[in-house]
Amino acid sequence: MAHVVACSDCLDFTGGTAEFDVAADTVRRMILELEDRFPGLGDFIERKMAIAIDGEIYRNAYSAPLKPDSEVYLIPKIGGG
Repeated sequence: MAHVVACSDCLDFTGGTAEFDVAADTVRRMILELEDRFPGLGDFIERKMAIAIDGEIYRNAYSAPLKPDSEVYLIPKIGGG
């Protein structure tokens, strides 16, 4: 299972849990699984989080594949102007 590490911004949704495993094989499925487990987190990820998979930050991660040994980090998006 892919291992997800969430930043502190996500802890309100997860009851303080910062790390968890998901059975998803794509980022989109991961977001749906996390929304089921932690209501509101999926939407929060879509709006506010960037996603890094195995050390690479993805700009559009929805279809990015997840391997069973992938490590996924949810990090705040950086705004620019």
